Amino acid sequence: MGVIEVNGIRAFAYHGCLPEEARIGGHYRVDVRVEGDLVEAERSDDLQDTIDYGRVTAIVLEQLAERSALIEHVARRIMNHLKASWPGDLLWRVRLTKQHPPVGGSVDQVVYEIQERG
Repeated sequence: MGVIEVNGIRAFAYHGCLPEEARIGGHYRVDVRVEGDLVEAERSDDLQDTIDYGRVTAIVLEQLAERSALIEHVARRIMNHLKASWPGDLLWRVRLTKQHPPVGGSVDQVVYEIQERG
């Protein structure tokens, strides 16, 4: 069993329920974790036998670029695209962080995380 983590994928995006969030945007961070049988990649030294973290990053950035009202919705889109790109018995985790959300009070970040088998 192996684990690949792609942590700290950062983007400026325009998610949120408030109209001003669509105008001013905010900073987001995504961490992706995938666990599964990666023995073939260990043996072959071939990118086709593993999870391409460059492609993981591209998928995350593509989905962050598409506006949503809720970070839950963005995380779900990311998860769906990752699972479609690498079907099989893999355990995926997507952790989406919205930094300094415009809520009443001083809040550093809000986080939504989903984990599921592919």
